[in-house]
Amino acid sequence: MTAFLGTLRSLGVLLSLGVALYAAQQLVGDTQAKLEFLSLHLRDRPWALYAHIAASALALGVLPIQFSATLRRRWRVLHRLSGRAYGGAVLIGGLSALQLALGTESSGLTAAGFATLAVLWLITTARGIWLARAGRISEHRAWMIRSASLTFAAVTLRIWLPVSMVAGVEMEIAYAAIAWLCWLPNVLIAEALLLRHRARSNGRNSSVRPPAVA
Repeated sequence: MTAFLGTLRSLGVLLSLGVALYAAQQLVGDTQAKLEFLSLHLRDRPWALYAHIAASALALGVLPIQFSATLRRRWRVLHRLSGRAYGGAVLIGGLSALQLALGTESSGLTAAGFATLAVLWLITTARGIWLARAGRISEHRAWMIRSASLTFAAVTLRIWLPVSMVAGVEMEIAYAAIAWLCWLPNVLIAEALLLRHRARSNGRNSSVRPPAVA
Protein backbone atom coordinates (compact mmCIF):
# COMPACT_ATOMS: atom_id res chain seq x y z
CA MET A 1 0.00 0.00 0.00
CA THR A 2 2.86 2.39 0.84
CA ALA A 3 4.49 1.79 -2.56
CA PHE A 4 1.14 2.30 -4.29
CA LEU A 5 0.55 5.60 -2.49
CA GLY A 6 4.08 6.67 -3.35
CA THR A 7 3.43 5.96 -7.03
CA LEU A 8 0.18 7.93 -6.88
CA ARG A 9 2.01 10.82 -5.22
CA SER A 10 4.66 10.86 -7.96
CA LEU A 11 1.99 10.71 -10.65
CA GLY A 12 0.14 13.57 -8.95
CA VAL A 13 3.30 15.69 -8.95
CA LEU A 14 3.89 15.07 -12.65
CA LEU A 15 0.27 15.84 -13.55
CA SER A 16 0.24 18.98 -11.41
CA LEU A 17 3.39 20.35 -13.02
CA GLY A 18 2.23 19.34 -16.49
CA VAL A 19 -1.16 21.03 -16.18
CA ALA A 20 0.46 24.07 -14.55
CA LEU A 21 2.75 24.49 -17.58
CA TYR A 22 -0.13 23.85 -19.97
CA ALA A 23 -2.31 26.43 -18.23
CA ALA A 24 0.51 29.00 -18.17
CA GLN A 25 1.08 28.72 -21.92
CA GLN A 26 -2.62 29.43 -22.49
CA LEU A 27 -1.88 33.01 -21.45
CA VAL A 28 0.22 33.44 -24.57
CA GLY A 29 -1.58 33.89 -27.88
CA ASP A 30 -5.25 33.48 -28.66
CA THR A 31 -6.62 32.08 -25.40
CA GLN A 32 -10.21 32.03 -26.61
CA ALA A 33 -9.33 29.90 -29.61
CA LYS A 34 -7.28 27.48 -27.48
CA LEU A 35 -9.88 27.10 -24.75
CA GLU A 36 -13.09 26.75 -26.70
CA PHE A 37 -14.93 25.08 -23.84
CA LEU A 38 -14.35 28.23 -21.73
CA SER A 39 -15.83 30.58 -24.33
CA LEU A 40 -18.97 30.71 -22.17
CA HIS A 41 -16.98 32.76 -19.66
CA LEU A 42 -14.98 34.98 -22.00
CA ARG A 43 -17.64 37.35 -23.22
CA ASP A 44 -18.04 39.55 -20.14
CA ARG A 45 -15.18 38.56 -17.82
CA PRO A 46 -11.95 37.98 -19.77
CA TRP A 47 -9.91 39.48 -16.90
CA ALA A 48 -11.36 36.88 -14.50
CA LEU A 49 -10.43 34.05 -16.86
CA TYR A 50 -6.84 35.24 -17.27
CA ALA A 51 -6.48 35.82 -13.51
CA HIS A 52 -7.89 32.36 -12.81
CA ILE A 53 -5.56 30.65 -15.29
CA ALA A 54 -2.45 32.42 -13.96
CA ALA A 55 -3.30 31.90 -10.28
CA SER A 56 -4.34 28.27 -10.71
CA ALA A 57 -1.13 27.51 -12.61
CA LEU A 58 0.89 28.98 -9.75
CA ALA A 59 -1.08 27.04 -7.12
CA LEU A 60 -0.54 23.78 -9.01
CA GLY A 61 3.13 24.56 -9.56
CA VAL A 62 3.94 25.03 -5.86
CA LEU A 63 1.94 22.03 -4.61
CA PRO A 64 4.91 19.62 -4.94
CA ILE A 65 7.04 21.97 -2.83
CA GLN A 66 4.37 22.21 -0.14
CA PHE A 67 3.98 18.45 0.19
CA SER A 68 7.65 17.51 0.03
CA ALA A 69 8.67 16.31 3.49
CA THR A 70 12.36 16.65 2.57
CA LEU A 71 12.04 20.29 1.53
CA ARG A 72 9.89 20.99 4.57
CA ARG A 73 12.59 19.64 6.90
CA ARG A 74 15.66 21.10 5.21
CA TRP A 75 14.38 24.41 3.85
CA ARG A 76 11.61 25.67 6.08
CA VAL A 77 11.92 29.17 4.66
CA LEU A 78 11.18 27.82 1.18
CA HIS A 79 8.15 25.99 2.58
CA ARG A 80 6.84 29.20 4.16
CA LEU A 81 7.47 31.30 1.06
CA SER A 82 5.87 28.77 -1.27
CA GLY A 83 2.99 28.51 1.19
CA ARG A 84 2.41 32.26 0.98
CA ALA A 85 2.57 32.06 -2.81
CA TYR A 86 0.06 29.20 -2.73
CA GLY A 87 -2.29 31.11 -0.42
CA GLY A 88 -2.16 34.22 -2.61
CA ALA A 89 -2.73 32.13 -5.74
CA VAL A 90 -5.77 30.43 -4.19
CA LEU A 91 -7.19 33.78 -3.10
CA ILE A 92 -6.95 35.19 -6.63
CA GLY A 93 -7.86 31.91 -8.31
CA GLY A 94 -10.82 31.27 -6.03
CA LEU A 95 -12.33 34.73 -6.30
CA SER A 96 -11.90 34.82 -10.08
CA ALA A 97 -13.36 31.29 -10.34
CA LEU A 98 -16.38 32.46 -8.38
CA GLN A 99 -16.80 35.37 -10.79
CA LEU A 100 -16.61 32.99 -13.74
CA ALA A 101 -19.09 30.56 -12.19
CA LEU A 102 -21.63 33.23 -11.34
CA GLY A 103 -21.32 34.79 -14.79
CA THR A 104 -21.38 31.62 -16.86
CA GLU A 105 -23.86 31.24 -19.70
CA SER A 106 -23.94 27.51 -19.07
CA SER A 107 -26.56 25.73 -16.94
CA GLY A 108 -27.33 26.48 -13.32
CA LEU A 109 -25.98 23.04 -12.39
CA THR A 110 -22.65 23.94 -13.97
CA ALA A 111 -22.54 27.28 -12.19
CA ALA A 112 -23.38 25.66 -8.85
CA GLY A 113 -20.65 23.04 -9.24
CA PHE A 114 -17.88 25.50 -10.04
CA ALA A 115 -19.10 28.07 -7.49
CA THR A 116 -19.10 25.42 -4.75
CA LEU A 117 -15.58 24.41 -5.77
CA ALA A 118 -14.39 28.03 -5.58
CA VAL A 119 -15.92 28.64 -2.14
CA LEU A 120 -14.58 25.39 -0.67
CA TRP A 121 -11.15 26.10 -2.17
CA LEU A 122 -11.03 29.47 -0.44
CA ILE A 123 -12.36 28.13 2.88
CA THR A 124 -10.08 25.09 3.16
CA THR A 125 -6.99 27.11 2.26
CA ALA A 126 -7.82 29.95 4.64
CA ARG A 127 -8.46 27.43 7.43
CA GLY A 128 -5.17 25.67 6.73
CA ILE A 129 -3.20 28.92 6.80
CA TRP A 130 -4.89 30.05 10.03
CA LEU A 131 -4.03 26.74 11.71
CA ALA A 132 -0.39 27.04 10.61
CA ARG A 133 -0.15 30.51 12.12
CA ALA A 134 -1.75 29.16 15.31
CA GLY A 135 0.90 26.43 15.53
CA ARG A 136 -1.61 23.60 15.09
CA ILE A 137 0.52 21.84 12.51
CA SER A 138 -1.24 18.46 12.41
CA GLU A 139 -4.59 20.12 11.73
CA HIS A 140 -2.90 22.49 9.28
CA ARG A 141 -1.64 19.58 7.21
CA ALA A 142 -5.09 17.95 7.15
CA TRP A 143 -6.76 21.11 5.87
CA MET A 144 -4.03 21.69 3.29
CA ILE A 145 -4.61 18.17 2.00
CA ARG A 146 -8.27 19.13 1.55
CA SER A 147 -7.19 22.33 -0.21
CA ALA A 148 -4.80 20.40 -2.46
CA SER A 149 -7.56 17.98 -3.46
CA LEU A 150 -9.55 20.98 -4.69
CA THR A 151 -6.54 22.51 -6.45
CA PHE A 152 -6.11 19.16 -8.22
CA ALA A 153 -9.54 19.72 -9.80
CA ALA A 154 -7.64 21.57 -12.54
CA VAL A 155 -6.04 18.22 -13.41
CA THR A 156 -9.08 15.98 -13.09
CA LEU A 157 -11.18 18.41 -15.14
CA ARG A 158 -8.73 17.90 -18.01
CA ILE A 159 -9.09 14.15 -17.62
CA TRP A 160 -12.89 14.15 -17.59
CA LEU A 161 -13.21 16.44 -20.62
CA PRO A 162 -11.57 14.09 -23.17
CA VAL A 163 -13.27 11.09 -21.53
CA SER A 164 -16.67 12.71 -22.10
CA MET A 165 -15.73 13.54 -25.69
CA VAL A 166 -14.64 9.97 -26.42
CA ALA A 167 -17.86 8.73 -24.81
CA GLY A 168 -19.83 10.99 -27.14
CA VAL A 169 -21.63 12.87 -24.36
CA GLU A 170 -23.14 16.19 -25.44
CA MET A 171 -20.91 19.04 -24.28
CA GLU A 172 -23.55 20.90 -22.27
CA ILE A 173 -24.49 17.76 -20.35
CA ALA A 174 -20.88 16.69 -19.88
CA TYR A 175 -19.77 20.12 -18.67
CA ALA A 176 -22.53 20.22 -16.04
CA ALA A 177 -21.43 16.82 -14.72
CA ILE A 178 -17.73 17.68 -14.86
CA ALA A 179 -18.36 20.83 -12.81
CA TRP A 180 -18.93 18.40 -9.92
CA LEU A 181 -16.88 15.37 -10.96
CA CYS A 182 -13.67 17.38 -11.27
CA TRP A 183 -13.52 17.99 -7.51
CA LEU A 184 -16.05 15.93 -5.52
CA PRO A 185 -14.25 12.55 -5.91
CA ASN A 186 -10.96 14.29 -5.05
CA VAL A 187 -12.42 15.53 -1.76
CA LEU A 188 -13.84 12.10 -0.91
CA ILE A 189 -10.46 10.45 -1.57
CA ALA A 190 -8.71 13.05 0.59
CA GLU A 191 -11.17 12.45 3.43
CA ALA A 192 -10.71 8.69 3.13
CA LEU A 193 -6.92 9.07 3.37
CA LEU A 194 -7.27 11.39 6.37
CA LEU A 195 -9.59 8.93 8.10
CA ARG A 196 -7.15 6.10 7.40
CA HIS A 197 -4.26 8.11 8.81
CA ARG A 198 -6.31 9.07 11.89
CA ALA A 199 -7.30 5.44 12.50
CA ARG A 200 -3.69 4.28 12.26
CA SER A 201 -2.55 7.05 14.61
CA ASN A 202 -5.25 6.13 17.14
CA GLY A 203 -4.25 2.47 16.87
CA ARG A 204 -0.61 3.27 17.62
CA ASN A 205 -1.59 5.45 20.58
CA SER A 206 -3.91 2.83 22.07
CA SER A 207 -1.16 0.17 21.88
CA VAL A 208 0.92 2.17 24.34
CA ARG A 209 -0.59 1.36 27.74
CA PRO A 210 -0.08 3.73 30.65
CA PRO A 211 1.90 2.33 33.57
CA ALA A 212 -0.15 0.66 36.28
CA VAL A 213 -0.74 2.62 39.44
CA ALA A 214 0.35 0.72 42.57
